[in-house]
Amino acid sequence: MVLKAELHCHIEGAASPRLVEQKAAKYGADVSGFIRNGRYVWNDFTSFLQAYDRASMLFRAQEDYAELAEEYLMSLDRQGAIYSEFFISTDHALGAGLDPSAYIEGLAEGIRRAKAATGIECRMIATGLRHRGPEAVTAAAQYIAAHPHPLITGFGMAGDERMYHSEDFATAFDIARDAGLGITVHAGELSGWESVADALDALKPARIGHGVRAVENPDLVKRLADEQIVLECCPGSNISLGVYKNFGAHPFAALARAGVPVTLNSDDPPFFHTDIQQEYDIAATHFGYDDRMLSDVTATALKAAFIDEGTRYALLRRLDQDKTVCAIDEFFAGSASNS
Repeated sequence: MVLKAELHCHIEGAASPRLVEQKAAKYGADVSGFIRNGRYVWNDFTSFLQAYDRASMLFRAQEDYAELAEEYLMSLDRQGAIYSEFFISTDHALGAGLDPSAYIEGLAEGIRRAKAATGIECRMIATGLRHRGPEAVTAAAQYIAAHPHPLITGFGMAGDERMYHSEDFATAFDIARDAGLGITVHAGELSGWESVADALDALKPARIGHGVRAVENPDLVKRLADEQIVLECCPGSNISLGVYKNFGAHPFAALARAGVPVTLNSDDPPFFHTDIQQEYDIAATHFGYDDRMLSDVTATALKAAFIDEGTRYALLRRLDQDKTVCAIDEFFAGSASNS
């Protein structure tokens, strides 16, 4: 199994329907409007966001979030992941009636439990929600800057990228950058290449969440390659949301061939009926990636991770050792087939 790393997953969006149903029973809520037969139900991006928000509102206590983070990271470990970054939202915590500090500490406890059980490393990326406007995103950045946590190492912006302009959020990202946080921005998913270019110009991120629509402008693709801006690609999500009609039309491989650093991620896995293993399988099946190429994708993610250099070095060493073992296995498998 190829070792994996994930940089783009929304923790509330990682909640399994089973876990959400458990929380619904705990709090006496009805989930029949967005969960049926053990699966999330939605039909477009707006209804997806509505289902997402309704599910996230059922995590109302610190322990709920500890359980969510632990369950998700344990599932990643079973799929061969050695590193995870997930997005958090203090806005979701406030909406559920939970103090942001309790929200963060609950998630941190889940991270600690999963690491103790499996060794998986994890960090959190705080986000503002674009569709709530510049003031809300600035408030999210201000809170994180004023309440630093060792496991919160980045800041980003999620939500509906069709709303507002990137420059409207420059203050929020300046606050986060000044606090020493790594910067990533959702762009180039539902909106076209202009969204990516605007984010680069106004917010100066090291990574772009999604970013695949950049392929529509060759000059922008060259810029991404020249500046080595890492794309947090989520092919399964893109197909589910209709960004591309099928994997044959997806630009992941074309962007990689152009020199753009690309990674594989699950985004909101149960909502899009995917997981990190399936994303790597998609790259193998539809984009022609072999195990060595998939390991290189993992290496790209680890090099781009918002993490201290000591931990990065240890993770890359582990990946290199795994790649060596894979190469040895391939050699002996080839020798056996030729004998």
